[in-house]
Order: sequence, then C-alpha cells, then structure tokens
Amino acid sequence: MAQWIEISLTVDGEAAEAAAELLNRFGYQGVAVEHDGIPPDKLDEDQIPPAERLIVRAYLPNDANVEAAKAELEQGLRYLNMMYPMPEPVYKLVDEQDWAEAWKVHYHPVRIGKRLFIRPRWIDIEIPEGAVEISLDPGMAFGTGTHPTTQLCLEALEEYVQPGLKILDLGTGSAILAIAAAKLGASYVLGLDIDPVAVTVALDNVRESGVDDRIVIQEGSLENVVTSARRFDMIVVNILARIIIQMCDEHLGDTVRPGGTAIFSGIIAEQGDDVEAALRKTGLEPYRRRQQGDWLVIEARRVQPE
Repeated sequence: MAQWIEISLTVDGEAAEAAAELLNRFGYQGVAVEHDGIPPDKLDEDQIPPAERLIVRAYLPNDANVEAAKAELEQGLRYLNMMYPMPEPVYKLVDEQDWAEAWKVHYHPVRIGKRLFIRPRWIDIEIPEGAVEISLDPGMAFGTGTHPTTQLCLEALEEYVQPGLKILDLGTGSAILAIAAAKLGASYVLGLDIDPVAVTVALDNVRESGVDDRIVIQEGSLENVVTSARRFDMIVVNILARIIIQMCDEHLGDTVRPGGTAIFSGIIAEQGDDVEAALRKTGLEPYRRRQQGDWLVIEARRVQPE
C-alpha cells in the first residue's frame, strides 16, 4: 500500500500564499488551504468570521526522494523566515487508504448560494426541493466545496450561467465547478487539469452526475486552449494568484470571447490589486469582487473591440 507524508504549516493570511507557493513545488496534486478552527460544515453560513490562522497542507510520496525533498522544503522555509515568521513544518505519515477515508469524516453536505447543494456521494440525505444537487467523491483531487475559494466560484456560476453557454474550467480538480456549470444550464464545459489523477476523478464524478453529455474532461493546460484558438463564453480559474498572474503573460485573456465573462479564485485579499493589474494586461477588465474571510473571487469581462 502506498504511503504519503503529509506536510502542514499553520500560518496567518499574510503568509498563506508564500507557504502555498513553497509547498506547491513539492506536493503531489498541489496544496490545500483550510480555515483553522472553523468546521467545514459551517462554511456555508452567511457570516463567516475571517480566519486568524490557515492550515496549508501538501502530500509527498514516501519514497527514496522524500528526505531530499524535506531538506529542500525546510531550506525554503528558512529563506522565507528571513522576511516573515514561518512555522516549523509538521510531518505525518499516512497510508493512502487511510488518507482517502479520514478526511471524509469532515466532509458534510453544504448548501451554497440560493440553489446549489453539494452532497458527498457516500452520504444519503434528502435534497431540498428546487435545489441543484452536485454529488461528489473528490478522491485524491482537490475540490470538495467546503473551501471559500470554491464556494465563491459556485456563487458566481449560479448568478451568471445561462442556458447554452460554453465554459472552460481551467484546473478542474474534482470537476465540482464543471458539474455545477452544466447543471445550471451550460451546453458545453471543457474541464482541464495537468494532473492525471485529477482527470480520472473528474471523469468519474462527471459520469456519476449524469452530465457527461455536456462536459469534456481532458489532461491539459492553458497552452492547449490558446494554441487551438478555442474561445469560451465564460472561463473559471480556481488556482492560486501567482499562477493566474503567470497565465496572464501566456495569453489567458485570449480564451474568452469578446464580451465574455471570467471568474478567478484562489486569491488572498491583499493580492487582489496585483491580479487585477495582470488581468487588464491580458485584455480582461475586472468589474466585481466577492469576498469570504481572507479570500477573493475576481470577476472580469473580455473587452469588446471598438
């Protein structure tokens, strides 16, 4: 049975981005950022207090390279500590099966917005009348609907998705956003992820949700879209601010048709101005922010040619 090393850093909001960027260099399938002290089943309530502490987690395969990776990670933390106080990393050895099962204890049904209802696939519960149900098993892919970054994206999708839209979900993870878009009326959704495990999980969730006639899941990145000249009515990108800014230098705005909408998440509040500046350079005009605690969603439009 495969084993993994869980790495966790408990930091404040200001240090979370730097910690996430560092762990992302080593962690399998990216990083997870969680509120410390706020149970996941409380994240759908109207008033979420700003989290004073955040837990940034990543997972390393417990193989021959793990000690070298840990040493490099700790060196990176020492450099960061010169600029901002950083904690010592906490390591925990977990079996893959134990990891996959343990987090399910904290994953509960969540209502988001006016109609969306996220239900873990292994929980049988009556869905409220009129709700749009999204049933998931995220497996080793990120995207459970409990984190503010995902919830803010879902709220934006609920408001903006109209029947017939063609949508790109870049960094689809568990496909939670792609499934929501399809169930809200999108006629076509392309979900891309660079991680093959996430693609497998996403394909399973899409099939189980009964929307595989409208969603295409593929292994790929922004480059695959830009070079194909495909354009979408809406794109949704729930990654990290650093990566969004980098994508803006790689013609991210070209994926949105003129007049189309773009939704960006994974952004800590103090990073909002930098992200908006990058979006403008790629031809997108920010027009709205949504905020939950320290986290932002930025909504933008592709500028219409004069």
